[in-house]
Amino acid sequence: MSEIVSKKRKNMIEKIRQIFEKEAAAIKNIPVNENYEKATEIIYQHVHKLQGKLITSGMGKAGEIANNIATTFSSTGTPAVFLHPSEAQHGDLGIIQKNDVMLVISNSGKTREIIELMDLKDNLYRSVPVVVITGNPNSPLVKKSQCHILTGAPEEVCPLGLTPTTSTTVFTAIGDALVVLMMEKIGFTAADYAKRHHGGYLGTKSREKSANGS
Repeated sequence: MSEIVSKKRKNMIEKIRQIFEKEAAAIKNIPVNENYEKATEIIYQHVHKLQGKLITSGMGKAGEIANNIATTFSSTGTPAVFLHPSEAQHGDLGIIQKNDVMLVISNSGKTREIIELMDLKDNLYRSVPVVVITGNPNSPLVKKSQCHILTGAPEEVCPLGLTPTTSTTVFTAIGDALVVLMMEKIGFTAADYAKRHHGGYLGTKSREKSANGS
């Protein structure tokens, strides 16, 4: 009996390792090109020069990642908010202002609610630029954007090949890259971080780093 349990445990451990390896490989295979610099510049011009804000959006699991990207941008010196594409149709669209910039996420690039959001945005402020993160370079959403970043369209590690798993990992990594590029562009410091993140361990750590001049 113990041998059976031990074998099952070894199989489980190997399976987990395979999942991590597949997701790590997906991140390594993300196409990297000049569009990262272009996206960073678009966001920089509208938020830090024109005093607009970054508005992220996505539906379902992609929306959860978009929300996380918005909060990470905000805590690192680039004001950002998340706009739910469905709620946008019921009045929340009003958060968009003429100097804003949008960052939207859709793995397929043809999520109905996101396409509709783009049309509604254009009806309000057509001049607001859109940066898209997607796995589909030929999608309707790419055609509506001023800049697109591709994920490499990795296969999901979900055994059904359906649940957003690997794709959301890749979305997060791309968001992190954009945040770091912006932090470096604006010269964001530990002192700046401490002003925006007062509480908890990170608040204490950022104040310590600021006091030490690092």
